[in-house]
Amino acid sequence: MSLGHACVDVYQGAVAALVPYFVAERAYTYAAASGVVLAASLLSSVVQPLFGALTDRWAMPWLLPLAALAGGAGVALSGLGDSYALTLAAVALSGVGVAAYHPEAARVARLAARGSHTAMGWFSLGGNVGFALAPPLVGVVVATGGLGATPLLAVPALLGALLCAAAVRAVRARPQGEGEERVRGGRDDWPSFLRLSGAVVCRSIVFVGLSTFVALYVRQRTGGGEAAGTAALFVLYAGGAVGTMVGARLAERYGRLAVVRRSYALTVLAVAGVVLTPGPAVYGFVALASAGLYVPFALHITLGQDYLPGRMGTASGVTLGLTVSIGGLTAPALGTLADATSLRTALLPLVLLPAVGGLLLRGLREP
Repeated sequence: MSLGHACVDVYQGAVAALVPYFVAERAYTYAAASGVVLAASLLSSVVQPLFGALTDRWAMPWLLPLAALAGGAGVALSGLGDSYALTLAAVALSGVGVAAYHPEAARVARLAARGSHTAMGWFSLGGNVGFALAPPLVGVVVATGGLGATPLLAVPALLGALLCAAAVRAVRARPQGEGEERVRGGRDDWPSFLRLSGAVVCRSIVFVGLSTFVALYVRQRTGGGEAAGTAALFVLYAGGAVGTMVGARLAERYGRLAVVRRSYALTVLAVAGVVLTPGPAVYGFVALASAGLYVPFALHITLGQDYLPGRMGTASGVTLGLTVSIGGLTAPALGTLADATSLRTALLPLVLLPAVGGLLLRGLREP
């Protein structure tokens, strides 16, 4: 499940990684480039709760390989032709595939984890590794062959479909309901879940905003070329691999909510450093921001599932998928502000959002 998650989440990271190449080869404005991120997020935002509700009614493990293929097909087609509309349609297809994957995958992974934070950390780590691999993978493929080489980016989807099919066979071979008693039971706590979701939305807007523009911004701040921007995006994603597992281990010792709250406080300082620090030191703050954003990542999922024990698919779809998609909806606003002012001005609001998320988390109790 973790390896399959990595293959699918390559396509969440790939869309942001393609943005600098769309700007360079097709002369997109910041607003047009961020519209590509919006297209990947918009349909995903609409269909994610639907897939979550469906997985609450029926187990659909067969959906996992199909979703992996759809996610890869959209990114593979995104670089073909010069039509902006077709590019938007292609990345929207990828967004739907990613949306279909996450609720069911998180449900199956939680049952396999039998309630363990560390085990869910490994599942989340897979997705973060996929994010981290996206910038160098896109860089190698597109820098070598241009946007016309994007069909080569379908390879992880094929591997992911095979891995997901293997997971489906394992699920079907397992005794029905095994492990489910460890993670179900109790009443749904909607007020707490909605406050948690609001905090995750704040985190998501910061993460998507940095994912979309950090490569371009670091190139400006350091005077480097495309490699400098790709390196910054890789640092942002790669830090998640460490942060996710650190967060799971810290939660076992100090409790989930204590770790999540401190992570949001760290993110405020880190994002301020990214926006305000000149020169190569910005990479250090990108790494720190990555830690702050990723340490609570797996904990959001298990908290959401435990606040809604009777609706695990819905909780997974919201905390793992919908909130990320909502973050993508804000990208065009940031792009428009950047066109009208500067990238630095557009990124300044991202400093305040983790503080808002921290306020929403105050007073929440362990479910």
